[in-house]
Amino acid sequence: MATRLFDLRSDTVTRPSAAMRAAMAAAEVGDDVYREDPTIRALEERVAEVLGKAAALFVPSGTMANQIALLGHCRPGDEAIVGKASHSVFYESGAPAAWTGLQFEQVGDGGLFTADDVAAAIKPRAYYCPRTRLVMIENTHTHGGGRVFPQRDVVAIAELAQREQLGLHLDGARLWNAAAAVGRPVAELCAPCDTVSVCFSKGLGAPVGSAICGSEATIEGALRFRKMLGGGMRQAGVLAAGALYALEHNQERLVDDHHAAQRLAAVLGELSEVTVSDVETNIIHVTTAADAERVVSLAKERGVLIAALGPHQLRLVTHLDVSGPGFEQCIAALVEAHHEALDGG
Repeated sequence: MATRLFDLRSDTVTRPSAAMRAAMAAAEVGDDVYREDPTIRALEERVAEVLGKAAALFVPSGTMANQIALLGHCRPGDEAIVGKASHSVFYESGAPAAWTGLQFEQVGDGGLFTADDVAAAIKPRAYYCPRTRLVMIENTHTHGGGRVFPQRDVVAIAELAQREQLGLHLDGARLWNAAAAVGRPVAELCAPCDTVSVCFSKGLGAPVGSAICGSEATIEGALRFRKMLGGGMRQAGVLAAGALYALEHNQERLVDDHHAAQRLAAVLGELSEVTVSDVETNIIHVTTAADAERVVSLAKERGVLIAALGPHQLRLVTHLDVSGPGFEQCIAALVEAHHEALDGG
């Protein structure tokens, strides 16, 4: 039986470390609506530097960052081309339709797509067609199992978008994981994109916060959209300090999460009647002949929390709170739970 709780439902469940809490407690603060919070401004300057963009804006969530990007790029009645089951389509409560009034054209497979897919999806420039205004890439792709978007395709899509006068937004909530997986700078991965959103509260382990980055003019407009969406915060430097700590201390260790995911996938892949997706980063998708909810229940009894995606599909996500000592114990508990579920126990 597990002696501690391993929560593999998502990398959003991490708790701030003692050092991160100390940085947050000591943060110098001010009123950010007046743009007078020095810690927020320091975070924005630093994340813009890391991403190679002119400016950045701290926002409460990745959903808000994406909505701000959509508001900046599109108008009601416009269309955005996205990968199938992208985060904005699947996990943002229909916000793009509600706030921006746009529609999505989903292309590709498993969240990935090519410039040819985009070219085929662009609507004719006729008054009776929706105006194709934006292409949105998600890297890594959440619903697709943490897949890394090939950089050659990003570059080709960016060249097409420029020719067709389309905006290009990168939903980079887990861009840090993509960079760690391919061993390339984050700035290189997002260089072809006009705007990019990144999250501090997933793999990096901060308790809250995201950023949207782009040109100075884009971020000046984003400041107004943030206020309109209710994201204008006051002495929020205590939150920005956690994000800044995460940015400076938790990027390099992401490879540990990837190794843990590969180790877990290798063990689960050896079980009977189990298929495991290719693991590129820290997300594992498992298809099993066992009842998924039964596996979830039995794993919980053994101190391991996982998520069911369907009757026979499971998702497991590694992160800094589970990838260290004791992880083999976690794996053993999952194997035991699956054996019992498959036997009908």
